Amino acid sequence: MTIYPSLFERRQLLLGSIFLVFQVFHSYGIAEDIVRPNILWLSAEDIGPQLACYGDTTATTPTIDGLAQTGLVYDIAWSNYPVCAPARTTIITGMYAGTLGAGNMRSRVPLPDGVKMFPEYLREAGYYCTNNSKEDYNVIKRGKVWDESSRKAHYKHRAAGQPFFAVFNYTGTHESKIRVRPHTQVIDPATVQLPSYWPDTPEVRQDWAQYYDNLQSLDSWVAKKLQELKETGLADNTIVIFFGDHGSGMPRHKRFAGDSGMRIPFVVHVPEQLGKSAPDDYQPGGHSSRPVGFIDLAPTMLSLAGLQPPDFMEGDAFMGKYRAEPPKYLFGYRDRMDERPDLSRSIRDDRFVYVRNYMPHLPAGQFVHYQQQTPTTAIWNKLFVEGRLSEIQSHFWIPHPPEELYDLKADPEETVNLVDQEEFANVLARFRDAHKTRVETSVDIGFLHEGELFNLSKKGSPRQIAGTDEYPLAEIFQIADLAASNSQNLDSLVAATESPNPTVRYWATLGLRIRGKSSVEQQAELLAELLDDSSPAVAIVAAEALITWGDAAQATQGLAVLERFANHEESNSYFAIHALNAIDRLDAKAVPILETVQKLPVDEGLKRGGGYLKRLIPDIMSSY
Repeated sequence: MTIYPSLFERRQLLLGSIFLVFQVFHSYGIAEDIVRPNILWLSAEDIGPQLACYGDTTATTPTIDGLAQTGLVYDIAWSNYPVCAPARTTIITGMYAGTLGAGNMRSRVPLPDGVKMFPEYLREAGYYCTNNSKEDYNVIKRGKVWDESSRKAHYKHRAAGQPFFAVFNYTGTHESKIRVRPHTQVIDPATVQLPSYWPDTPEVRQDWAQYYDNLQSLDSWVAKKLQELKETGLADNTIVIFFGDHGSGMPRHKRFAGDSGMRIPFVVHVPEQLGKSAPDDYQPGGHSSRPVGFIDLAPTMLSLAGLQPPDFMEGDAFMGKYRAEPPKYLFGYRDRMDERPDLSRSIRDDRFVYVRNYMPHLPAGQFVHYQQQTPTTAIWNKLFVEGRLSEIQSHFWIPHPPEELYDLKADPEETVNLVDQEEFANVLARFRDAHKTRVETSVDIGFLHEGELFNLSKKGSPRQIAGTDEYPLAEIFQIADLAASNSQNLDSLVAATESPNPTVRYWATLGLRIRGKSSVEQQAELLAELLDDSSPAVAIVAAEALITWGDAAQATQGLAVLERFANHEESNSYFAIHALNAIDRLDAKAVPILETVQKLPVDEGLKRGGGYLKRLIPDIMSSY
């Protein structure tokens, strides 16, 4: 027998529910008259602003264009990272992955105490939060973040009347889809316009045309999601945000620290009845010059729900109750990409982009195994090796300069470096100051060698060392800045190799190696001593330098060091990755240890990043 509550009991339940809602609003600082909108995210993997609403009409995308015509297009939008995992880490935490020590691809670090992923705040405030379905965070989740996170997750599963925050992610534009063969071509490869930095070959044309084909498929997916929203009767009280997760999956876009790697399409649609939640410059069919980045998404979603963003969040809300003034700059980060270590930081404003490369002995186009599966990458690299590229087309494959500055209005393809042009000296100085301030105020953990960071992460969040004697950032940054400069001042680098701090010693040693033969020959005795350094990071760098430019005895000692640390069981997988990268750069000088390298254990058991050693060793062997 079904027992129904009495009228009195129903009134009590209703009063209780009203009281609960009041308590939620009161507890989380929500204004009692706030209209809590539904929020729908439609994200697409690996797409840049190659859409009609950004001026590129190659692909036919009527649905996205229609959304732009009824919404607001952000002309300056950045993912903050040019690859998925650290970019998504920035989104979900509202903190730069570099601040968390989580900038390396498919790394895994604990969150600092007191830091929550932003859907947790929305759930606590009564929102039903769903993610369909990619997470890919470089930080470890604590507790329940989503009500649902799977391919079946949907806002339709919420309680009646419950506001929702829902994410749907489209994978059909991913890098891997550009190279799917066979493919029925829709857009004629002969008609696409290629950037000047790519060679004009059939492979490049087909990949670029296929990318545009995939954008058309994306448009159909967006149409289905918007139609679904309309059919549920929720379109009039749902804010829709459409965006890409970083630049296109083509090489020199994805994984690139400049604008072509960071810039994304970003469109916001706010229904008329939710106008109070809209950005200040909102105008249907309009364009906003306000810079926005992934770092701003978390505080903005909380602001839309009437929640004040917590102090640890580093971005600025651009919508809702707690919207903030526009930032002057967007900040970008590049750390290890798959099996290839690197470290770059970038900044852009409304006109210029500045890139600071801290490993200028490496090219932007390192041999990333996964990226090499794209025909464009393979043929581009082959033509470079054969010496058949122009200067602009070769730039991707040669060691990048310590600093890059591009005028995006005059040079949107970022091919003319203005660093040495006197008329831009003041601009360069301004960006240098902004970069230094950003590193210092955020306490950028990215300058810590990943092998050291991994060991630290086993004890807790790497963030715990920020501002402590374990991580003297002012000293580290000073030496890293010197190490990655064109200065021939060796005295400061030599002195820094005696620092009690391993990170300072690492950057000092790397600075000697970056300067090449002359520096290494002058400091060969010192570098030989550093082969026995307590930090594997220092010993690995010293070993590569001596094998490359030292005498025969020093080279033999260096090879023994690399052979030792290339075995992840000797230290950890991240030191092994660095040692194997050093071996890969040695070419024929590595022959004496290749037999050992080929037999190294590769099953390191990492939950994320597993497989990088498995890629590195065959790639090293294939070059002999």
